[in-house]
Amino acid sequence: MGSRVVDAIRRQLQPATLKRHLQNLLMGVFLLALFCIGFRLWPHPPLSQGLPLSTAYYDRQGTLLRFSLANDDRYRLWTKLEDISPLVVEGIQLHEDRWFNYHPGFNPYSLIRGFWISYISGGRQQGGSTLTMQLARMHWQLNTKTPQGKLVQIVRAIQLELSYSKRDILEAYLNYAPYGRNIESIGAASLIYFDKQPNNLTLPEALTLAVLPQSPSYRININTGIVGEALTKARNQLYQRWQLEHHPDNTMSALFLLPLSLRQPEKLPFIAPHFVEQIQQDKQYRAMVDQRIITTLDSNLQLLVEKQVNAFIERNQSKGIHNSAVLLVDTRDMGIRAMVGSADYHNRKIQGQVNGTSAKRSPGSTLKPFIYALGLEQGILQPMTILKDVPSSFGAYTPENFDRRFLGPISATDALNYSRNIPAVYISSRLKQPNLYQFLQLAGVSNLASEKHYGLSLILGGGEITPQELARLYSMLANRGELKPLRLEQSAPIASSVRLISNEASFITLDMLSQHRRPGDTLAQQPTSLPIYWKTGTSWGFRDAWSAGIFGPYVLIVWQGNFDGKGNNAFIGADAAAPLFFNIIDSIRADYPMLKEPNRGLPPNIKQVEICLASGDLPTSWCQRKGKTWFIPGKSPIKVDSVYRPVVIDKATGQVACPPYRDEDVTTEIFEFWPSDLANVFALAGLPKRTPPSSAHCKIGGTVTTGQAPRITSPLRNTTYTLRNVKQRNDPIVFSAITDADTKVVYWFVDDIYLGNTANKRTIEWRPATSGHYRIRAIDDRGRADSRTLNVELIN
Repeated sequence: MGSRVVDAIRRQLQPATLKRHLQNLLMGVFLLALFCIGFRLWPHPPLSQGLPLSTAYYDRQGTLLRFSLANDDRYRLWTKLEDISPLVVEGIQLHEDRWFNYHPGFNPYSLIRGFWISYISGGRQQGGSTLTMQLARMHWQLNTKTPQGKLVQIVRAIQLELSYSKRDILEAYLNYAPYGRNIESIGAASLIYFDKQPNNLTLPEALTLAVLPQSPSYRININTGIVGEALTKARNQLYQRWQLEHHPDNTMSALFLLPLSLRQPEKLPFIAPHFVEQIQQDKQYRAMVDQRIITTLDSNLQLLVEKQVNAFIERNQSKGIHNSAVLLVDTRDMGIRAMVGSADYHNRKIQGQVNGTSAKRSPGSTLKPFIYALGLEQGILQPMTILKDVPSSFGAYTPENFDRRFLGPISATDALNYSRNIPAVYISSRLKQPNLYQFLQLAGVSNLASEKHYGLSLILGGGEITPQELARLYSMLANRGELKPLRLEQSAPIASSVRLISNEASFITLDMLSQHRRPGDTLAQQPTSLPIYWKTGTSWGFRDAWSAGIFGPYVLIVWQGNFDGKGNNAFIGADAAAPLFFNIIDSIRADYPMLKEPNRGLPPNIKQVEICLASGDLPTSWCQRKGKTWFIPGKSPIKVDSVYRPVVIDKATGQVACPPYRDEDVTTEIFEFWPSDLANVFALAGLPKRTPPSSAHCKIGGTVTTGQAPRITSPLRNTTYTLRNVKQRNDPIVFSAITDADTKVVYWFVDDIYLGNTANKRTIEWRPATSGHYRIRAIDDRGRADSRTLNVELIN
């Protein structure tokens, strides 16, 4: 019996049998290796996939503006392993899993030890989990408090080891790990607690975060942020183990004796909330989420602007001024440097969370510079062109000035800076392609009603515009007519520009605005070499007060009002918005004394010419006062002055001498020849002009030798007048004309039928009997005439 057993054993140990078993074993190992390699090579989704992430917003210098929550209301950032300090990586492995690089996902010794302590010896429950097992629990949200759950955790850990590299697993663990409160990931913890990126952590900070995930909820005082005794003890124990692995460093040991405070989420910065929220809304619209956004904002400029807004509101509360919106744009890259959407984001009484810089409001007179720029561009005027600030009608539209006064003849520059409405409407009425409405459309002003809806009132604030859109328009002037979009992010490409106004017209418009004197109640009054190009605006009903302008490289827009549209007599641009506008500028100049205007150069196709100041035209030898103006050759309108004219007076009679005459019998005097409407304004202002003597008695062959013909102002040229039935004796058409200073009477004709005559400052009414086309003529008492065609439609 014994021999048979021995023989059987010998047969089993035959070389052939041993070889076969060895082959089977090798094949099994090969198949296992092949399975593992195939499992690893099979595409697996990144461990970051589907994990909600936060976004950190920084200003252009890297200052944190806001750290937003992820969609699951947690602070979480995904940080690549190479962007995490090696101190953190080594510390976490030393504290949590020293054998991480060698085990297959679980450590049998740690599991057996944890099971013995937890369930046999009756000690405090321990899990014995590796970093891979902890990642598996967090990734799949496993319940590992039971033996069955722990077994599933082990299987999942092995799955992770088969699917991903050790580097991927370690990176994922550091980005899943909890760090107290609703803070997860090393990136979020480092930013919140220490205001640092994970690669800049010191050793005390790194070891603090290394021990924190074990019991994050019990190791930090959430009220003060001071590290508790338990966390300090755990960190110092880890440092003792660290010293066993490294050379002792007394300097470093001293750092561990210092108290450590961790900033809590409630203390995170909340800078420029309206600005950040506008970026967030844009990201949602584009369905894009970035973890780190570098914005164009300058946090120092933002705080300067906020400080001035708060101080101004506090000083003017008694006037009912409770809200303001301010926008500061750098024209060099079109980046928004400061944005104050409201005076107080947290104040519900003023609807503080509304972003006033993106709200549509009536712009008042802040669009007037663009009317003058278009007028310069289209050859309607030059800076010293004399415009008429007199009572005027433009069809059915009869505008008034804000102060209900008229200044008479006024230069285009003064008309712009004094914000006279009549000259602005006159220029607007003469614009061709583009007119103001078309210009605003080209500039991207949104939600405009039809052009007929506004008519000529658009220039006086009849439409609506946002401060951001207005900032783009003023930036266009600063950039010499090139329109560019605003930028909120540094990574946003600098879009190509669109030229809307010529270099020359933009330069001249800015030069006109630079002559606008600042108000007298701002904080600083010292003279400055830094030019400021600015304009104010006040909407109808005192609902909006504006001040907009350019200084140095910046465009500054200031708005004051109520988001509910309620009016306030204090909302006057020059009295309310302008002081805050200049207080902000003075504050920025104080902090940046080297601030200079960008060197934009003088346009090549521009020059200065001498003009007669009374008319804005080329001076004659009789001009009393002369000056200089910018002139665009081939475009700017200019003619010889006709206000100052010589009149030859007979010495004997004191009347105009009629040729022929002898030089020794006459003398030459200079008179001002003003049109009747301007002469009337002078008289009303208590500054009557000396009436030039009449030369009506001097005729040669029935032809008048001097003077200008009448200019019909009503009815309008090429206009159809729709009137009610003549039987009702309503709706007359008023005829009026501007006459030369030597005109006494104007005779009116309709289709060569005499209608009547008027003195040079009066009007006459006409009621047509039938519809049709009529030719209207005005002839003065010296035979000079003007005419135009009129269309009439009568309705019942």
